[in-house]
Amino acid sequence: MPAYRRTLPLAAAILLVVVPASAQKSAVETQVWIDVATHSMAGMPDLGMLGGLAGRMLGDRDVPQGYPRSRGLPATTGKVLDIAMHNSLRPGVAAEQFVPAGLQVGRSLPLVPPLAPPGRDTPEPVTVEDMEVTVRQYWGCGATIRPGQPKTITLRIRRGQLETSGSIAPNLFVPDRDIDVDPRYALWPNMKNSKRVSDRSSMVGQHRISGDGVPESLQFDLGPAADFMPRIALETQGGLADAIQLGWQPVDRARAYFVNGMAMQDERNFVVWSSAEVAGAGQDLVNYLTGSYIDRWLGQKVLLPASTTRCTIPQGIFKSTRADGEGMASVNMIAYGPETNITWPPRPADPKAPWDPEWNVRVRTKSTTMAMLGVDMGDMGGMDGMPNETDETSDEPPTEEEGKGRKLLRGLLRSF
Repeated sequence: MPAYRRTLPLAAAILLVVVPASAQKSAVETQVWIDVATHSMAGMPDLGMLGGLAGRMLGDRDVPQGYPRSRGLPATTGKVLDIAMHNSLRPGVAAEQFVPAGLQVGRSLPLVPPLAPPGRDTPEPVTVEDMEVTVRQYWGCGATIRPGQPKTITLRIRRGQLETSGSIAPNLFVPDRDIDVDPRYALWPNMKNSKRVSDRSSMVGQHRISGDGVPESLQFDLGPAADFMPRIALETQGGLADAIQLGWQPVDRARAYFVNGMAMQDERNFVVWSSAEVAGAGQDLVNYLTGSYIDRWLGQKVLLPASTTRCTIPQGIFKSTRADGEGMASVNMIAYGPETNITWPPRPADPKAPWDPEWNVRVRTKSTTMAMLGVDMGDMGGMDGMPNETDETSDEPPTEEEGKGRKLLRGLLRSF
């Protein structure tokens, strides 16, 4: 079963992972997880496999081109598909998924267990030099900065010891429902077949999975709700010193939207911002969410309603503080799509009737996009839209201070 983030408080983790006794009696022996994503770069056509450019933005250079591809902001543009199957009857045994012709990947896709990861050398001790980084946190759509903002935290490393002053709101907890690479699972894409789906591909139609130990009944039909979502047609207007206007067309089947941004004003000052009406909504939200979380966070105004078509980033929060006036920022956006769950046989209407399901299929959908602000497209690279200190495509390498600041910022954002 999917694990939950290690940062989850123990009491909450126990409440979330404990399975009710009634559910334990009907444990599903074979489970299939299908993630259906569409990713784009605002103002740019589909980069295809050249989408590695986006991968550099995400800092995922070490992620192989196999499973998974659709997490967070995918490292390639266009339509992206991930499939994972766990068959408790024969764990880690390959299978074959027969797909509709409209998917345009051939008659079937091989689901293959991953190879054992190579051993890693023990890293050498790293000496952290003295440095200082300040992060300012803003939230909410609107041209002006709201009262009580920003929240600010400054991190200083002195003689190997971390000191902090101030604080920012901790990230909202997002349950981790992703399926990670594990030899007990059969996955696609994989080393045997890593074919990309095309812009014309569709999930609609009949799917069937067969293999050693796979239930013969594992056959299901997917409708439009489980298909690839349209791209987000995001447009931006304004410079880093301006109130930046974000606008987009409604995305078909979107249940809600979320936008977050990040800016590097100079080598020591960073800014994070989100479209939420409350502090603490961050990069973790740019992923699949359950319907219950979408409904809850719409009510709490963490997410933007599906009727929303514009949002304004407050004036001047991304403005560069460098002597040369140069700066850069990135904006990430997600449209949350519907989730489809199919179980066979279906749950009886009578809750007291015996029920022993053979399999379950979950299909999640989303559409994401990224836009760069204040920088030429040829200068891009690094995690979450931030420059990467090892990016060989940059015209000028970052200074040592910039590189240290970016590394510390990544660690900071992952810890909240």
